[in-house]
Parts: sequence; structure tokens; C-alpha cells
Amino acid sequence: MIYLDNAATTKPCRECVEAVSAAMNDCYGNASSLHKMGTVSINLISRAKQAVLKGLALGNPPLEGEVIFTSGATESNNTALFGANLRKGKIVTTAMEHPSVARVIDKLEEKGSEVVRLAPKNYSDFEGALIDSVDEKTSLVSCMAVNNETGFAVDVKRLYKGVKVKNPRTLVHIDAVQGFLKIPLDGDLISVSGHKIHASKGIGALYIKKGVTVSPLLFGGGQQKNLRSGTEAVELIAGFEAAINAYRYDYEYFSALKEKLLAELVKIKDISINSGEKCLPNIVNFSVRGVRSENMLHSLEQYDICVSSGSACSKGKTSKVLAAFGVSDKDADSAVRVSLCHNNNEEEIAFLCEKITETVKRIRR
Repeated sequence: MIYLDNAATTKPCRECVEAVSAAMNDCYGNASSLHKMGTVSINLISRAKQAVLKGLALGNPPLEGEVIFTSGATESNNTALFGANLRKGKIVTTAMEHPSVARVIDKLEEKGSEVVRLAPKNYSDFEGALIDSVDEKTSLVSCMAVNNETGFAVDVKRLYKGVKVKNPRTLVHIDAVQGFLKIPLDGDLISVSGHKIHASKGIGALYIKKGVTVSPLLFGGGQQKNLRSGTEAVELIAGFEAAINAYRYDYEYFSALKEKLLAELVKIKDISINSGEKCLPNIVNFSVRGVRSENMLHSLEQYDICVSSGSACSKGKTSKVLAAFGVSDKDADSAVRVSLCHNNNEEEIAFLCEKITETVKRIRR
């Protein structure tokens, strides 16, 4: 099988699998228990929090603040946006957000918040446009670090600094699901997910900067400083830490694979590339005009090639996010997303392009 859908989910790495198994065997105590096994669990959780903080900084001094472990990015995003004690002020966000952010902001808008949504296609300096939209009424800025459909990357450190200059009271939330361990991050609230970096599904985290107050979504036993009640999934947390420590983002390697892919794609008539210069190289989105995404995906599936048409959460629906990048509805209906990991190689890319070419010839007859 050739797996090229890593933006949807990644295969758990060996280090993660071994750490989960070891924790299940040796670290199964409840972290709230006062006995030795409880202490072992709480120490593991503390160590994993430090791994997350270091990973967010990506080589810089670790960020200062709290980390709470969640079930994944959706819970982290919901906790950040619903729990940030918003004063129903103005919210500045983007038209490219994942549904776990976009739909929450829709709900906040229904409750009375003014919402400004900016699309990358309209601005040559997207970070500058977001910063310029902040005023004294702005309570929140929420922006993804890296778009999951195109790989479009935002300089979130510049964004955070610029927002704080405009209005120090404005909270900045960063959905860093695709950006974690790939680009340096900063924000008052940062959401990350394990299964995008070769950890398991069902584990994520929310970073809360020191001094920022967040109301919990879940109430119960008061675990994780009353911010996220429920017995901690120590085994999944152990796997998350192991995956963080093992992860390496090789920009040059992914760039070489992307170059190979683009070089082959340009040989096919009527191909439009939807991932531009500001995109990370591990995600490449393109449209094969005249061939609907669904047909292309099913054709490639016959050769055990796994790609997608966009966000896995859209369940085959035509992407509305691509419109934020200026992609027409017709091209969005024929979009294909190839997302890479370090296990992929040039031979796989060559085979993919060979089968795309065959599919195009068959369907365009």
C-alpha cells in the first residue's frame, strides 16, 4: 500500500506503540491515586507536558504555561474557544479554518459576537491583514498555523506579536494541528493533536499561556487543575510523548518529493496546482480538471494508493476551504490532496503519477 494521506492521520510510530504498551503494563495506576503507581503515572504526565512545551517552541526556549491533555484537536479547539471567557467582543478569524474551529465560531456569532473572516486569496500579506483587523473591541483572534488542505503556513509568531501590539487584551488562539513540530509557534491558546505526528488517535493537548484564564468544558473530579476533569489516559499520553521525541520534520526531503510530484503533474494536461509558495512541502493540493475527485480517489484505490480530496472531516463533500484560496468550485470538485510523511519516497510518487495519468486518459476519452 502507498499511503499518501498523512494530513488526515499518520501511522503510529514504533516509539509510540512501544511506549503505549509499556505504560499499559507498567504505568496503569490512576494519576489521582496517592500510592506509588499513582505517582508513577503523574510523573509520566508531567514529563509529557514538558515534551509538548518544547515541541511548541521548536528549538527555542520552551513556552511558559499549562498543558492539558485532551481527546484530540476538536476538544482542544472547543475548550479554547468556548472556555476563553470571551466578553462577546469582536472575533477575527479566517475562511480556511477546520470545522472544529469554524463551527464553534459560528455558535459564538449566534450568541452575539461580531465575527470577521479573512480569506488568504484577498491579501498578499495575510498576517498583516489579520493584525490590521484587530481593534479595541477585539476579544479573540483564531487562526490555524498550517492549513490542512493546501499546506498554507502562517507566521504565527509574527501574528501573535502584532496582535498584542494592537490590543494586549486580545487572546490569540492557534490551531496548530498541522503546524506542531513543523513551524515555531506562539499564542495564548494552542491546540495540537497526536495522530497527526505518528501518535495514536484519541490524544491531543491544549496549551494555555501563563496568566490566561480558561473555563472548563468538562466538570467532574477536577483533574488537570480543574481544567479537564476525567481520569487521564496515561497510556495515550505516554505514546504522545514518545511520538513527539521521535518526530523529525525534514523540510528538504519533503521539498524534493514535492518537486518530483509537480514535475510529473505538469506533464498532464489541465492540471492546476492549489498549493502555492507559502505552503509547507508535505501537503500538495492540485486539481485534475475533467476528473471528479471521487472518481480519481476510487481509481487510485484500485492500486492501493491512498490520497484524499481534502479534509477527512468533510466526508467527501466539495471543499469550501479551497474557495478561500481562490480555487473555483469546478476545480475544487476535482481536487486531490497528497500529504507526505518520512516513510514516503520518490518511487511511490512516480507510481502515483503514473496511475493518475492512466486515470485521466481513461476518464477524459
